[in-house]
Amino acid sequence: MGKYETQILAELNSWEKEINKNPSLWDRSAKKLQTRINDLLPEKVHQVITKSIKSMVHGTLIGSEYTSKKQPLAPLALRESDQAADSLITAYRRTAAVEGAGTGAGGFLLGLADFPILLGIKMKFLFDVAGVYGYDVKDYRERLYILYIFQLSYSSPFKRKELLEKIMNWERTIADFPSEQQYLQNIDWQSLQQDYRDHIDLVKMLQMIPGFGAVVGAYANYRFLDELGKTAKNCFRLRTINQLKEKGWLKEP
Repeated sequence: MGKYETQILAELNSWEKEINKNPSLWDRSAKKLQTRINDLLPEKVHQVITKSIKSMVHGTLIGSEYTSKKQPLAPLALRESDQAADSLITAYRRTAAVEGAGTGAGGFLLGLADFPILLGIKMKFLFDVAGVYGYDVKDYRERLYILYIFQLSYSSPFKRKELLEKIMNWERTIADFPSEQQYLQNIDWQSLQQDYRDHIDLVKMLQMIPGFGAVVGAYANYRFLDELGKTAKNCFRLRTINQLKEKGWLKEP
């Protein structure tokens, strides 16, 4: 296998080590602070986030809201897929930043509207990235993989190891899946929305300040899409590399 794939393998090993780091003292302190912030948030904010998360997961698992009408691309060389993913990341970061600036300029009500809008942008991005790596998002299992990527990107340091383990051993993970309907019924909505909210709360509350919120919203949304892009790209790289290993076309350096 070429030098590029070997280089990506080394990058993935570094990324996995970063994900698997034990929570730091800062992480534990931040968790306590976030709990206090959650207690201060208006109930309306909690309701909007929970409803948005439910709608997003429902659309991801059994809906067609994010499904592209285009067929997935034929499998490309890893370098070509990465380049296509980079182009998507650039485009979606720009879209998210513009959306964040617009809703951030409108104060509290438009700030609330940003939650479901930004979720939609993120999920459409994930579906498009899956396509450039050759995965068919019409397959229920591929949509679940997308949901796991989303969770990994925005989960707390206390849960990332478990999520990464499932992603790294995807074939084994999907072998234990219940039916599509049962999985949807068994989702812990509270935990899922709590993780997402913990990740974005403080910045998003600043975004609701008129005027100042426009700057915060643009920067925050850009950063959130950049972070999601890195995670998604590495997760799909990981699957590609694992497939190459299974075929004996790539060995550990």
